[in-house]
Amino acid sequence: MEETLEDPPTSAVLLDHCHFSQVIFNSVEKFYVPGGDVTCYYTLTQHFIPRRKDWIGIFRVGWKTTREYYTFMWVTLPIDLNSESAKQQEVQFKAYYLPKDDEYYQFCYVDQDGVVRGASIPFQFRPENEEDILVVTTQGEVEEIEQHNKELCKENQELKDSCVSLQKQNSDMQAELHKKEEELETLKSTNKKLEQQVKAQKDRWETELLQLKEQNQKMSSENEKMGVRVDQLQAQLSTQEKEMEKLVRGDQDKTEQLERLKKENSQLLLTLTQQGEYQKKLEQTVEQMKEEEMTAMKKQQELTDENSGLSKTLNENKIICNVLQREKERLERENDLLKRENSRLLSYMGLDFDSLPYQVPTSDQGGAGQNPGLVYGNPYSGIQESSAPSLLAMRRCPTCKSDFADGIFDHTLEQQHMQTLCLNCPVCDKTFPAKEKQIFEDHVFCHTL
Repeated sequence: MEETLEDPPTSAVLLDHCHFSQVIFNSVEKFYVPGGDVTCYYTLTQHFIPRRKDWIGIFRVGWKTTREYYTFMWVTLPIDLNSESAKQQEVQFKAYYLPKDDEYYQFCYVDQDGVVRGASIPFQFRPENEEDILVVTTQGEVEEIEQHNKELCKENQELKDSCVSLQKQNSDMQAELHKKEEELETLKSTNKKLEQQVKAQKDRWETELLQLKEQNQKMSSENEKMGVRVDQLQAQLSTQEKEMEKLVRGDQDKTEQLERLKKENSQLLLTLTQQGEYQKKLEQTVEQMKEEEMTAMKKQQELTDENSGLSKTLNENKIICNVLQREKERLERENDLLKRENSRLLSYMGLDFDSLPYQVPTSDQGGAGQNPGLVYGNPYSGIQESSAPSLLAMRRCPTCKSDFADGIFDHTLEQQHMQTLCLNCPVCDKTFPAKEKQIFEDHVFCHTL
């Protein structure tokens, strides 16, 4: 592996939580010749922003976490992300650090958080095979294989169209998810501001309540003092009244003093009444503040419930996005399987896939297997077809009833073919036939409820 002063950022995140469509690898060969440098070309999508510690690693197929890289290279940050040239990037791996075995590997783009943002198709490190394989077949078998290849090409094109549609749906879902995340962040900031306002208002109310309690205590102590004073004055008044009974016709100065005492008593009673009314007003103010505090708490609870509902909706969108991503990966694997099967069929014929003609003669053009130079056809074509031995034994799939060459359809391809005919639930691992796709989607949606 490559010796570096600093290890790349990795994580133990499982494959289900990765986003493989944000970085797309281009021009990936089926195999690279050992001993030479390898250039990796990739494209950044519009929803992905690279960061300083992003890196591209070479992983052996079957890896589970980003810690299982074989070698890696740091990515180069583009100067202008909005330009078209900034989207097309490349890195070069030196031959000294590349694997020496013939196992299958793939490029993976990993961001500085250790999350995979893109993965390439598998490839090998092995020399080119210069030996040509000569396969002798009859004209009927060649035309049958060409017809089968044409059907495979048509099915491959349909899969590509479906893959493009799924990529578009995935980008739309990611844009909607990004919008929901922005709305969630806005609601969080609004909720935080309201919580701060409620807390500040509550602190002010508590301060005012403490001040009112202190004033109430002062007024209560003054009221007690005034009550004692009133009792004292009433005692003095009683004493003076008794003295006045004895001194009805006494000194005029004592009569004037009694009048002054009566006026002072009246003023004290009036002050005591005003203090009672003021205390009632204070109690009403405290009750009003309590009601306002309950109203603010109810508003905060409503905002919290709304925030929870948005979080639940966001989780449901993430689960649906993961299901679509798995469906895309399954279609890509099925597409790779068809490509390899097509290449093997062509290798038995000694043909190259790129040189295969796209117009194959059919029965409507004069009958398959006839020589166009003969006016009445080849009279020995039926004998040759019936007497020629079959060079490739055929096997039929028990599920989809498709025919495959026995020497090509080995056990590994059989397992991969069966996996393409089944749909596995990502939550409970329950298996559904491919033709029951609607039932499978309803089953997955039930897990989100």
